[in-house]
Amino acid sequence: MIDPTLIRRCHLFAGLTDDDIIILASVIREQRYPKGNILFEEGENAVGFFVVAKGKVKVYKLSSEGKERVLHVVQPGGSFADAAIFADGCYPAFAETIAASELLFFPKKDFLDLLHRHSQLSINMIAGLSRYLRQFTVQIEDLTFRDVPARLARYLLELSERSGATVTLPLSKSQLASNLGTTSETLSRTLRKLIDEELVQVQGKAIEILNAERLYELSDSKRNND
Repeated sequence: MIDPTLIRRCHLFAGLTDDDIIILASVIREQRYPKGNILFEEGENAVGFFVVAKGKVKVYKLSSEGKERVLHVVQPGGSFADAAIFADGCYPAFAETIAASELLFFPKKDFLDLLHRHSQLSINMIAGLSRYLRQFTVQIEDLTFRDVPARLARYLLELSERSGATVTLPLSKSQLASNLGTTSETLSRTLRKLIDEELVQVQGKAIEILNAERLYELSDSKRNND
């Protein structure tokens, strides 16, 4: 029997009753993967979606030149590829483990059958997809209207909401640069500027926020020019 707390950690299933959890768990398959395992590729038929129980998974796209653009890094409790089972039936991006991971796999047919029989599951799924839409809307707005320092400031503040004044980067600097829509060199220069202005202090992947108020001001700033 799958630990119910692993299911409840996912926002898609928040508010389910104990009975609902038992029913849902009946279709879930627990899967374990080593670091660097490609779970699916863009364009493949979507056979189900995943929730991360342990580890981390990056979801990304590849340009025609093979350049990687990280869309997001999924942490424990997060789901990915859920929208694909409702759309055209194909995965819209690549997914790869960036640490040894334990995943909960929800087969498409079995899960959709549950949605037909249990309305609460459907309601929670719709709510979850709406949250993802809002997240992508914010991401597009950042890439369009905010420069790299503002994007980095917002990212660090979002991490601090979960872990306090000292945050640990959940991905490499090259992956973070891709996620913020910039280069590793530009990210390094931006981080150095934040250090020089005494807004943050950096020790490896650990970043201590020294001046949250100034970071908030920076995160709300718009591009001066394009």
